[in-house]
Amino acid sequence: MDYRKIITIEPGKRSGQPCIRGMRITVGDVLEYLAGGMTIPEILEDFPELNQDDVLACLAYAADREKGTMVIPSAA
Repeated sequence: MDYRKIITIEPGKRSGQPCIRGMRITVGDVLEYLAGGMTIPEILEDFPELNQDDVLACLAYAADREKGTMVIPSAA
């Protein structure tokens, strides 16, 4: 999954944390929900502005960051 068109980083938004498509929902928010036991359908129900690709992009971003090979997405 190429998350670079989905995950955005803007210095003035959420203190520069990686966000989803310029929204105020961060990658960290989504990862915390998943780690807390929420399923993707539950997240999508609570956040109808998100889609499955957004959640998968968060996972791909986290996996790249864990590997230390993260590609910095360009600002939208």
